[in-house]
Amino acid sequence: MTSDLCSKSATELSRLLTAGEISSEEVTKAHLERIDAVDRKVRAFTAVLRFEALAAARRADEERRRGEVRGPLHGLPVTVKESLDMAGFASTLGAPSRSNLRAKEDAGITQVLREAGAVILGRTNLSQLMLYNEARNPIFGQTANPWSLDHSPGGSSGGESAAIAAGMSPLGIGTDIGGSIRVPAYSCGIAGLKPTLDRWTNKGSNTALLGQEVIRSQLGPMARSAQDLVLAMRALDPVRMSAIDPRVPPLPFADPALIDPTSLRVGVFTDDGLIPSSSSVVRAVNEAAAALRARGATVIDFTPPGMKEAAYDYFGAMSADGGATAQRVLAGGAVDPSLQPLLLLARVPPAARRAAARLAEVAGEHRLARFLAAVGEKTVAEMWAITARLRNVRTAILAAMAEAKIDLLVGPVYATAAIPHGVSKDFTMAGTPAMLWNATQFPSGVVPVTRVTEAETKRKSPGDRLEKRAAEVDAKSLGLPVGVQVIGRPWEEDRVLSAMIAIESVVSKAPGFPRTPVRSL
Repeated sequence: MTSDLCSKSATELSRLLTAGEISSEEVTKAHLERIDAVDRKVRAFTAVLRFEALAAARRADEERRRGEVRGPLHGLPVTVKESLDMAGFASTLGAPSRSNLRAKEDAGITQVLREAGAVILGRTNLSQLMLYNEARNPIFGQTANPWSLDHSPGGSSGGESAAIAAGMSPLGIGTDIGGSIRVPAYSCGIAGLKPTLDRWTNKGSNTALLGQEVIRSQLGPMARSAQDLVLAMRALDPVRMSAIDPRVPPLPFADPALIDPTSLRVGVFTDDGLIPSSSSVVRAVNEAAAALRARGATVIDFTPPGMKEAAYDYFGAMSADGGATAQRVLAGGAVDPSLQPLLLLARVPPAARRAAARLAEVAGEHRLARFLAAVGEKTVAEMWAITARLRNVRTAILAAMAEAKIDLLVGPVYATAAIPHGVSKDFTMAGTPAMLWNATQFPSGVVPVTRVTEAETKRKSPGDRLEKRAAEVDAKSLGLPVGVQVIGRPWEEDRVLSAMIAIESVVSKAPGFPRTPVRSL
């Protein structure tokens, strides 16, 4: 029974709870037992709220017996990322200096989850300061990918994706400033959604780069299917969130079921112009496009304008203080090896960076040269110029989509499949396909499609050091999940989720579909 309950989707568990066929206490105990059984291998959790969760489950059951039903999440176990405030707990972000900063109140999302009757099982691991695509830090250690314990579950919300993929949680909340929901979801073969900026409240969602608002983080749901994301989006009321956080517009979430897939016109791209996508990634995008065609959508090739330039401006904005803010947070404590090169590079004087960029250009390392030129401390005028360029890219993409009469985009999430532990320290640019949609503030969701085949573990003729690193990742990627990213216009999450569900309805029937929870742990 325990294994059976942990294999069911959040939507199915919600249905069973509503029908009275299972109790919240039963399903909560089942997931706690699953955590006990497998988290010693995966290490997804920073805290398991065993007694609090069981007490909340019993309250939910008693409320149902009295006829007091709060909605579809009532009695459903959920998990939340460690960076989201919870009264009495420190949101450390993996930095020892934050270990005693205990929150006095819940984050907005934690509050509305409790009000909806959700049962919070625990808090999940993340990358230190949430600045690289792994889930490892000096406080809580390293989270493993349930598909391969030698691989990362992605980051920074990697603890969340690993918990869901391993069957330890049916639904969770992550945050995303550069792919931090989408890359972990992709790496672990689950679904995730980064909504439009401020579609959900970010109150009490902590960041290491306090005051950096050119590119802001947005929290969102993660689950094993796109339909489960719809459950979360429809259950958590934006009107209530607006009362908690005035940045959230009180706009109801439209039902994706009302979108007819045959009405959708979708633009598809397989590369963002930086690191060439692995052949498995290209195949996943093509299979997703074929799935949409099978459901009646119109699909055309479309390359969003300005992707490459926006990626370098993303790095420029995120490093504009020369790493000073991150250094203050990390002062006196251990620093994860994946973060050290980024911090050192941000502090290199401009003249030295320019010289290094020229040498890289001469050596044929053109992408490295552009990256070196982009990062580091900026003047106010330089920062304003970056901000203007990123806003102009947003406008240009919207205009190009309007001209082509495109509703949605489908493309890669990451240049390769999930990376082995430790690779992120010199492979940051592999995540640029996800970063653009943070810079432009578009909603973007990830849906699993397939798994890497033997033939796809060999990259043809790798060129510079980034492509050689990609080839090394490809060589170790056999059997790992691969998905795609669906991107929509701001505030059109219903279209994004409708397309994700359409893709999933077709590709999930294929033998290579990455089914979760992972059974082999």
